[in-house]
Amino acid sequence: MTHVKSLAAAEVSEAIGLGAESLFSAQREDGVFDYGGHSLVSTLGTVGAVSALHFADPDGSADLIARGVDWLRRTQGADGGWSMVPGGPSEAGTTAVAAATLSVVAPAEAGNEVAAGRRWMADFGGLEAIPHAEVVAWCRQFYAYAGWLDVRDMRRFPLELALVPGLYRRLFDIRVPMVSALALAQLRHKPISRFHRALAKAAAPKALTAIRQVYEHEGSTGGWCEDAWVTGLICAGLARGDQGRDMVDGAVRWFRGTVTEDGAWSSGPLDLTWSMYAAGGLVAAGYADDPRLGSTKELFLRLQQNVPFLSFGCPPGFWGWSGTRGWPASLETGEIVSVLRHLPGNDQDDAVRRGVSWLTLQQDSRGSWGLCVRNTKVANSGPCPHMTVQALDALLDAGVPPEDPRIGKALRWLEGVQNTDGSFGSVWYRMHTSGTAAVLRTLARAGRAEGTPARRARAWLESARLADGSWGDGTPGGPGTVEETAWAVDALLTAGAAHDSPAVAEGVRSLLAARTGPTGGWPAAPVNEYVRFVSRYTNPALAHGLALRALAGYRERAGR
Repeated sequence: MTHVKSLAAAEVSEAIGLGAESLFSAQREDGVFDYGGHSLVSTLGTVGAVSALHFADPDGSADLIARGVDWLRRTQGADGGWSMVPGGPSEAGTTAVAAATLSVVAPAEAGNEVAAGRRWMADFGGLEAIPHAEVVAWCRQFYAYAGWLDVRDMRRFPLELALVPGLYRRLFDIRVPMVSALALAQLRHKPISRFHRALAKAAAPKALTAIRQVYEHEGSTGGWCEDAWVTGLICAGLARGDQGRDMVDGAVRWFRGTVTEDGAWSSGPLDLTWSMYAAGGLVAAGYADDPRLGSTKELFLRLQQNVPFLSFGCPPGFWGWSGTRGWPASLETGEIVSVLRHLPGNDQDDAVRRGVSWLTLQQDSRGSWGLCVRNTKVANSGPCPHMTVQALDALLDAGVPPEDPRIGKALRWLEGVQNTDGSFGSVWYRMHTSGTAAVLRTLARAGRAEGTPARRARAWLESARLADGSWGDGTPGGPGTVEETAWAVDALLTAGAAHDSPAVAEGVRSLLAARTGPTGGWPAAPVNEYVRFVSRYTNPALAHGLALRALAGYRERAGR
């Protein structure tokens, strides 16, 4: 133990310094810590663009379609599947829509790739083996495009529910624009009863309004969510439903303006997500007063939104994950409030107050937080332990006392959703290590480190440590990652574990060993869920920010 302790003490300050400079090297002049580049160019984004252009502008966009087809063929995995980000392990949902799209737009030249993709899907178990019902519904839509599924067997998107906007939002949440567009297409192409058709026709204007509200909120740029997959679903639905031609034409222009040099499209920039995790790690590591963070502070203040997001029923005061008019998110709002509260000055006070007010209004009646729509239960954006404690951290950082009813209500909800083994889930990060660590950390911050939920979470976290001292996603046999190791180490320290305890010391040693070369950075792993259990991606700012926070916590406690 003495050897581990002295090794960590000798290296940890150097690791923090080099890691901080590695983060700052990614910072743009406008304050964004930019980890975009090629990392978010995605199969899903390219499928979305190619399929939409095929339905919306097949002749005028033939060049873009051909380039996208070529990219999809080149990035197919050796096993016949595709991953969301090329080079990763093949994923069922991504493979299903990529193979179907190639079958639709390039059946002759991509016949071999289509056949290989279909074999991969058959070996996987088909669409029904995908562990996400909504993803299965999207995939069945693409299978119908390809003629692999009778259109009558497609899941029907209930357009008539748009007649009750509040219910519509709670049932479909962030998917409202996509569901609306695809439902409009089904109104034209899918056989349904006279009764349902009459209701759907009455609801069609409201569904179109929901799509347009998002379109106009983002400045009528032609893209939705700055995401080619999302934009593709909406554009294809509108084009096939012969609705919103101005928005369809805008999307076609947007696709032309956002295609990469090699013929692909991205699943959207994450300017604020990258920046909040980078800034949070730097603040924890003692860089709050570094003048380089001044531009990031200005970025956060500039991008707080001051108008409501009508389609999701959200009041103003939130942040999204990108852009000046991005979609609302409890996750980003909570994290940015926490970062702003720890930066010097008082010009952020009003932004913090408005962020806390927004989070308060967004808290579910049950005490939890989801992504952006109150009281929804939709998988992938509904109530989430991890998002809930991110909101609680923001309230605590803003000075809300642990005795506050908002916090008490959330803590009671968390106690009720803890898994029987003591772990917690997470919607936007894989499996259980992230959620369990995040909840344990917040329970300790709220003065509940000795309560039963915290003790059970801590026991699970300690039991999930791998033989090499790192943490993975909590399932046996998986590799450790920087992100999950840092989450666990930081949570254990916050909950009172000694800095030289085996779990903490070996975890720190793992973080030090994971550094990549002389620049002192850390490798990012695909722990971020684009669609839970289905598609994942990496976020280098998250890896760096979490590693800095864990090492800084260790250094602070080791120096006491």
